[in-house]
Amino acid sequence: LSMPPSSSGGVCVAEMLNILEHFNLTKYGYGASQSLHYEIEAMRRAFADRDKFLGDVDFVSVPLKRLLSESYADTLASEIDPFSATPSIDIYPDLIHPPKEGTHTTHYSVIDKEGNAVSVTTTLNSYFGSMVVVDGAGFFLNNEMDDFSAKPGTPNQFGAIGDEANSIQAGKRMLSSMTPTIVLKNGKPFLVLGSPGGTSIINAVLNVILNVIDYHMPLAEAEMAARIHMQWVPDKVFYEPGALVYDVKESLISRGYSLEEIPYIGEVEAILVTPKGYEGVADPRGAGDAQGY
Repeated sequence: LSMPPSSSGGVCVAEMLNILEHFNLTKYGYGASQSLHYEIEAMRRAFADRDKFLGDVDFVSVPLKRLLSESYADTLASEIDPFSATPSIDIYPDLIHPPKEGTHTTHYSVIDKEGNAVSVTTTLNSYFGSMVVVDGAGFFLNNEMDDFSAKPGTPNQFGAIGDEANSIQAGKRMLSSMTPTIVLKNGKPFLVLGSPGGTSIINAVLNVILNVIDYHMPLAEAEMAARIHMQWVPDKVFYEPGALVYDVKESLISRGYSLEEIPYIGEVEAILVTPKGYEGVADPRGAGDAQGY
C-alpha cells in the first residue's frame, strides 16, 4: 500500500519491484555489482515513466494498469542488458540536472497495539515553503508549485523533469515524490515506512524494502546500509559513502555508469512487525527518533 497519483512514489516503487522480481537479487547479495546494476536499471525505467506519464488523474489519463502490469514489467526487464548500462537518452529521447535534499519534508510511521498502521509524509517542498506564514496559526504554506513541469523537459529544483501530463492547470494537483508505504504480509502490516528527500524519497524507500525482503537484513541494518539513487535524468548514479567498494565501483564504471558520491540519500523512518512485537528504527542520517508507549 502506498501513495497514488498525484504522488509518483507508490507507482514508481511498485513498478521497480515488479521489474526486480525478474532477477534473483538474493543470489547476488547486497552491494554486489550485479544487484546494483539491476536496481539502477529498474530505477531508471520507473523514473522515465514517472516523468513521461504521471500527473493529476483528474486532468490527464495516467496508464496505471499498464505501468503496474506484469506484462509491462516483463518487457522492461527483458530490455535490461545484464552487463551494460542503458543510456537514459535511449528512453523517451523526446523528453531529454543532480538531486537536492533538505529538511523541509517530514515522515512518520505509526502502529498501535491493535495493528492499525499509518504512514504519513508531509512537505513544505523548499526551505520555509512559500515563506508565507498563516496568521495566528504559526505554520508556513508550501511551495509545491515547483513540482509542476512549468516548462516540459526543464528540471525543477530536484532535477526532475516532466511532460505535459504534469503541466500547470487551474485546480490541478502537482506531481510529488512522497512515498508513505505499508508493506503487507498475509494481508496484515509487515513494514511501515517512508522518507523525506525530494525525488530520492522513492529510491530510499525501495532500498530499505529490498534490504529487508531480498537481502534479509534486520531493520536497523537495512536502515543504516548505504544507498544508491538513479532518477533517469540526469544520467548519473548517486551513491552514499560506503555503498560501492572499489571492485564494485570499477565494475559499474566499466558497464557505462557515471557515478557521483553524495552525503546521504533520504531519511527513512520505519516500523517492522515481528512475531515478538514491533521494531521501530529512526534513520541515523537525520534527527528522527523511534518511540514506543
